[in-house]
Amino acid sequence: MEDEKGRIEGQNERNDKEEVFTKVVRAGKRTYFFDVKSTRHEDLYLTITESKKRLGKEGKMFYEKHKIFLYKEDFEKFTEGLREAVEFAGNGEAIRSLTDSVSEPDEAVTEVPAAEFSDVDFDELGTK
Repeated sequence: MEDEKGRIEGQNERNDKEEVFTKVVRAGKRTYFFDVKSTRHEDLYLTITESKKRLGKEGKMFYEKHKIFLYKEDFEKFTEGLREAVEFAGNGEAIRSLTDSVSEPDEAVTEVPAAEFSDVDFDELGTK
C-alpha cells in the first residue's frame, strides 16, 4: 500500500534512514513535504514534494506527486530567488508597475508583421 509521499509498505530501510528532517505543510487540496535527506557520503540535500489526492479511471484513489531536488550548493541562490518571487507575487504594486512598463514601448523592440509568423500545430509537437 502506498502512502501520501509515495512510499510502499515494507520499503527497504536504506530509504527510511536517509531522511534526516521532514516538514509537512497542508494547504487546501495539496500537501507539501520538505524533506532533508543525506547521501551515502552524508551530504545533505532537500526534496520538495507536492502531493494531491486524485481519483483514477477505475474510481481508485492515488496521489499525484511532483518533486524538486535541491542540492546544498544551490540553497542560497534558490532561497533568494524564491524570496524575490514570493515578494513580487504578494505585492500588488509590483504587478501594477510591471504592466505599466509593458504598456510603454521599448525603442529596441521592432514590430514584426503577423504574416511573418508561422502557424504552429501542437499535434506536431507530440502533445495530446
